[in-house]
Amino acid sequence: MERDKIDTFLETLHGFPDMDYEVEGIVDRIHSLDHRFRRQLAETLADHDLTSAEWGVLKSLYHRRQEDTCSPGDLSKELELSSGAMTSRLDKLEQRGFIRRHPDPNDRRGVVLELTDAGERAWMESTNAQAKKEALLGGALTKREQRELNALLRKLMLAFDS
Repeated sequence: MERDKIDTFLETLHGFPDMDYEVEGIVDRIHSLDHRFRRQLAETLADHDLTSAEWGVLKSLYHRRQEDTCSPGDLSKELELSSGAMTSRLDKLEQRGFIRRHPDPNDRRGVVLELTDAGERAWMESTNAQAKKEALLGGALTKREQRELNALLRKLMLAFDS
């Protein structure tokens, strides 16, 4: 079997009687892959002239597009952002024509958000570009291996959540 940088790192660890080196390898590999996935996504978004923050707002609005209303406050809670940070993001997206603010028909002091066609297109194109990159990586595994890995990772997620 081929070795990776985690194998080399694990060989340098000594003197940890409570460390399970197999578990350490799993955690370190997941962490390393997460770092690489995030860096790759940032590159994809830069190619589409989006920041990760903007992409996150577009994603949330895309998934909420069937709802009657979505206020900046709703989005702030979902994305765990302060109202100031949300306002800044919304201002930039509105200037780019990716969202619209409309008066809230149920609250004259509030506004509701709408994802524009341009915003939906920006989110779809960047997401599709990233999906193609991820598919290339996933191609290192057979479909059976992908299902097995998904099942094992799901098991870890459920154990962590419980």
